[in-house]
Amino acid sequence: MYFLSGWPKRLLCPPGSPAEAPFHVQSDPQRAFFAVLAPARLSIWYSRPSVLIVTYKEPAKSSIQFGSYRQAEWRPDSTMIAVSTANGYILFFHVISSRGDKYLYEPVYPNLQSVLEDLLVATSDGLLHLIHWEGMTNGRKAINLCTVPFSVDLQSSRVGSFLGFADVHIRDMEYCATLDGFAVVFNDGKVGFITPVSSRFTAEQLHGVWPQDVVDGTCVAVNNKYRLMAFGCASGSVQVYTIDNTTGAMLLSHKLELTAKQYPDIWNKTGAVKLIRWSPDNSVVIVTWEYGGLSLWSVFGAQLICTLGGDFAYRSDGTKKDPLKISSMSWGAEGYHLWVISGFGSQHIEIESDLRNIVKQPSILLFQFIKSVLTVNPCMSNQEQVLLQGEDRLYLNCGEASQTQNPRSSSHSQQKPSQERSPFADGGLESQGLSTLLGHRHWHVVQISSTYLESNWPIRFSAIDKLGQNIAVVGKFGFAHYSLLTKKWKLFGNITQEQNMIVTGGLAWWNDFMVLACYNISDHQEELRVYLRTSNLDNAFAHVTKTQAETLLLSVFRDMVIVFRADCSICLYSIERKSDGSNTMAGIQVLQEVSMSRYIPHPFLVVSVTLTSVSTENGITLKMPQQARDAESIMLNLAGQLIMMQRDRSGPQIREKDSNPNQRKLLPFCPPVVLAQSVENVWTTCRANKQKRHLLEALWLSCGGAGMKVWLPLFPRDHRKPHSFLSQRIMLPFHINIYPLAVLFEDALVLGAVNDTLLYDSLYTRNTAREQLEVLFPFCVVERTSQIYLHHILRQLLVRNLGEQALLLAQSCAALPYFPHVLELMLHEVLEEEATSREPIPDPLLPTVAKFITEFPLFLQTVVHCARKTEYALWNYLFAAVGNPKDLFEECLMAQDLDTAASYLIILQNMEVPAVSRQHATLLFNTALEQGKWDLCRHMIRFLKAIGSGESETPPSTPTVQEPSSSGGFEFFRNRSISLSQSAENVPSSKFSLQKTLSMPSGPSGKRWSKDSECAENMYIDMMLWRHARRLLEDVRLKDLGCFAAQLGFELISWLCKERTRAARVDNFVIALKRLHKDFLWPLPIIPASSVSSPFKNGKYRTVGEQLLKSQSAEPFMNLEMDAGISNIQRSQSWLSNIGPTHHEIDTASSHGPQMQDAFLLPLSNKGDECSIGSATDLTESSSMVDGDWTMVDENFSTLSLTQSELEHISMELASKGPHKSQVQLRYLLHIFMEAGCLDWCIVIGLILRESSIISQILVIAQSSEIDGEMLQNIKTGLHAVDRWASTDCPGYKPFLNIIKPQLQKLSEITEEQVQPDAFQPTAVGKTPEQTSPRAEESRASSSHGSIPQSEVGVSSMVTRKDEDTTRAEEEEPFQDGTYDCSVS
Repeated sequence: MYFLSGWPKRLLCPPGSPAEAPFHVQSDPQRAFFAVLAPARLSIWYSRPSVLIVTYKEPAKSSIQFGSYRQAEWRPDSTMIAVSTANGYILFFHVISSRGDKYLYEPVYPNLQSVLEDLLVATSDGLLHLIHWEGMTNGRKAINLCTVPFSVDLQSSRVGSFLGFADVHIRDMEYCATLDGFAVVFNDGKVGFITPVSSRFTAEQLHGVWPQDVVDGTCVAVNNKYRLMAFGCASGSVQVYTIDNTTGAMLLSHKLELTAKQYPDIWNKTGAVKLIRWSPDNSVVIVTWEYGGLSLWSVFGAQLICTLGGDFAYRSDGTKKDPLKISSMSWGAEGYHLWVISGFGSQHIEIESDLRNIVKQPSILLFQFIKSVLTVNPCMSNQEQVLLQGEDRLYLNCGEASQTQNPRSSSHSQQKPSQERSPFADGGLESQGLSTLLGHRHWHVVQISSTYLESNWPIRFSAIDKLGQNIAVVGKFGFAHYSLLTKKWKLFGNITQEQNMIVTGGLAWWNDFMVLACYNISDHQEELRVYLRTSNLDNAFAHVTKTQAETLLLSVFRDMVIVFRADCSICLYSIERKSDGSNTMAGIQVLQEVSMSRYIPHPFLVVSVTLTSVSTENGITLKMPQQARDAESIMLNLAGQLIMMQRDRSGPQIREKDSNPNQRKLLPFCPPVVLAQSVENVWTTCRANKQKRHLLEALWLSCGGAGMKVWLPLFPRDHRKPHSFLSQRIMLPFHINIYPLAVLFEDALVLGAVNDTLLYDSLYTRNTAREQLEVLFPFCVVERTSQIYLHHILRQLLVRNLGEQALLLAQSCAALPYFPHVLELMLHEVLEEEATSREPIPDPLLPTVAKFITEFPLFLQTVVHCARKTEYALWNYLFAAVGNPKDLFEECLMAQDLDTAASYLIILQNMEVPAVSRQHATLLFNTALEQGKWDLCRHMIRFLKAIGSGESETPPSTPTVQEPSSSGGFEFFRNRSISLSQSAENVPSSKFSLQKTLSMPSGPSGKRWSKDSECAENMYIDMMLWRHARRLLEDVRLKDLGCFAAQLGFELISWLCKERTRAARVDNFVIALKRLHKDFLWPLPIIPASSVSSPFKNGKYRTVGEQLLKSQSAEPFMNLEMDAGISNIQRSQSWLSNIGPTHHEIDTASSHGPQMQDAFLLPLSNKGDECSIGSATDLTESSSMVDGDWTMVDENFSTLSLTQSELEHISMELASKGPHKSQVQLRYLLHIFMEAGCLDWCIVIGLILRESSIISQILVIAQSSEIDGEMLQNIKTGLHAVDRWASTDCPGYKPFLNIIKPQLQKLSEITEEQVQPDAFQPTAVGKTPEQTSPRAEESRASSSHGSIPQSEVGVSSMVTRKDEDTTRAEEEEPFQDGTYDCSVS
């Protein structure tokens, strides 16, 4: 509603002695001038700019005669000020205005309250005097209060008791125009309301009523708009009373009091209430106490600001500040400022040390406020934006209109024309969408045009359109509007037109038009005007309709405008767009007039008037479906009472198709019905959405301290006929923690704003020359805020046994992102209330809520999240309602929801014996291992250890959010270094480092897996891990095994050493090979083209290709595969099919040099065309054979030919290679198996990588060391099986198997020779690869390249060296510097 902004300003008074410090401030009725009293001085200040205009100082002689000044009161027309003095005088000062300047004249010699033409003075002898402003007593005698009868209500009229003792007098009083009487506070603390029974103000005609329970009243303030009297009490609370219309008794409306919940140490800290002041628009009240402090409340008691806590009361170092004591305060124009005189004047002897120097130079403080537009322009309540208006700027909650990425709002900006044609089509009035309206926490601030403000300050109204892209503001005269898209203001071109109109009833947007009610000064005529946004701001483009009486309120509903006028009548207009050639205008026609004078005592009491489609009957029972969306009823907020008038459908209804559509709108209205009391704001929408009918057809009310209410429609399920005995709507109250400023209907959210404070006192030293305002006060900012309300409504429906309606409503909102949070909040609140209740609850709600939540798939998460956020003592109560946690845990496992199951484990650990939680933890651990949820596995290991070591008192924290597991690769191995020369036993534990765990130490220590760990628990965990590893190996899931070892720090090598002859033995080489191809996405090899149609068929030439390929394939040609966007398999098929050209065709072709060069240059320029590669290759190879002898070919040409064959082989190899990551992983696994001595696995990996060096290396190891004969036999039979499989199913493997044939033969010889295998020694294995590798390479090179012609020997020997270096680098480099960087050199 109202929010503090920034720091207060300080206005410096003329320097003088402390005796001349100001102590009272009083604004004039227009709030343009402020009278400031000092003991013998009257000053007049102007409000904007805040400057001192003139001062009158009482001469010393008359000052002794009159005594010091006490109080001031302005005449209603601001031409005089009456000042009361200590010695019982009243001084009248004329304030004469000429040319806008103010002068003070000499006083005319003669407690105060102005009653229009007269001044009412209450004196301490218990008399009331009525004095003319001209200084005469009207000739009437003073009224003695003792003769005024007082009673509890007006019905027991003259029988009331009299006050009855002599020294009663009035301490404070205020006149209430809308109640026609005085609210008074007597010197003995009693309070009352005095009203003249007839028009004459005499003792015989006065009568008083009083409440009997108030005996400590101190002050009073009256709210004319809501007919409320706020009485301050000595206890520190404010009691707000209203008058009962029928009996005339004083009824307590509500209390304003600080609760111990918000301010625990508030008891006796405030003292009595000192001052109460209602804001100019009557929407908030400010209260201050004897001991200091300010608080701001909405009209029906919602607390907005209090300076007794937080940064107002404490410095940044935690020390307590003295609260600001206020001796007088008064609101400025439109409530943008509060003028405050702090109470450190001459009357207060105890001057605070840190404020002593302020008193030496007396000052006035100006607190600055910004307020919600709803306080002055209530027609904005059908919008979803929050709009706040300040003195010179506006705050919007919609994002930058030009940048909205939101689908809901962007659709509007693109489809403007269609929207204007049919604004009520289903898409036309979409809401703006969550991302725009919630967005970030910052406001979009629009500075109001300074040109407009110069002559039209203060801003009185503002309005924003439905899309949040245009704003209009109204000042003293005229109006201006601003576009957020163009960032420009549009003002009247003709200044006289602007100064000739005063907007009286607010303004509203209708599509691209501004509708406003104004008074035309030159014509003395009330008018309704419509201006088009896109045309120039000029009366020539306005549509003007004359009205009979002054318009007080205006609102727009679809194509209708409703206005409320000063003669208490309501008028409905239709508004439509008219295109007149190039001009676009809006036409307005009167539809209907309704007189309300029977029901409204005073037009000023009507707070808001709204046209809605809401009615007591929801759309189902209406005879015509369209009627549900028509203007069904008028909502009128009459001084806080919400009154509804529906259309009267009891009479005959015209339903012929040819009837005029306006006929339906002309139905009369029924007599009014009161819907709710204490209503501050009302929200409805005219959109429709079949999915969310509950929320869109509801009526939302804000009721101040009583929270919010919603008038919700109830729908029968599946469109069955509703029960006649069931109401079709229900009013549900609920509390929220913010002050509501807008309702997002579909999104089930309330938007608001809240004051936040920032301390800057640390920037100043404590002993600066003058205490700064920045030190005394925090800097105030306004934050955007929002709150979910759905759980409150669901709960209220369940309390009322309307579970079916609750389910319909919840299902319609189940897609909202925060719906899980809604269910959790509901469960949590009910649990807290019921489980902590001291009294037994006859009809507990928790079982109903639990049953309700089971209807949703989020049930298991909701329960466990709620339990984890609730204290342990309440768990038994919760699970008695929702079910046994063991059963819920099992449900989670069945649903594969492991994270939720882990949360249930914490609960089981606290509620059950360790054996039960261990049993469930084991189940979960195994499932997590199976699914590769490594994070969870790590937590489960820790959890199981904690149970075993007796740490079960402190439950381990489980991950609330599952981190994405990196099962794709062995990222965790990057920081692990295992050199091939190291044995498994002496791997340093420090090298294991897990990157990201939630509740584990930085890595499992080496001790965890060490063989000498005696803890049974560790053994138990190890057994489970071994079992899992065994299962993975048996299923040939090497990739999973690698991830498992990497993520959990599992000592794979030592385990493999033990399992070498059992689980780690390859039983079927062919199945293992196929499975690895599939797991690592490695394509099966294909036959090179040369082996089909070229003389390269025999072995030695192929070896050259193989070697060339080995040297070049790793880095430079990786890109070739990327560029041609064709999968490996497709490529291999197309090559095989294009090998087509037969020898007969090629042999007959004549071979000319240039042509041949063209032919094989072509594929290089066009990598993507496999056709050309295949045929060009065949051509060159075959043509070169025409010459009959390889050695006689010209040197250049043979090099070219070699390059061509190299290119072909490289392409072929790339086509049969897997991803780089898989290659890295396979090489790593190769190292692991090599170190563990599982040579059969090494052979399988060597086969898949198709690197003969690996096979040679393994076979050299097999020959040199004492290897288990069984293993060698296994390798031999395995390789033979692979050979057979390759011959039948996968010919692509044959070339490679031919290369390693010599080694195979050696292997067979060894296996036959070997009789008694010896034990395997891992240390020897670790060392052999490095020594034997170079030898293997050399022997292979020499044996296979013996008969190559001279021109190619250089190339091939270079290849061999490079290959050797590559292999060495791969094996040694990553493990010597301790990091494995996953790159193949």
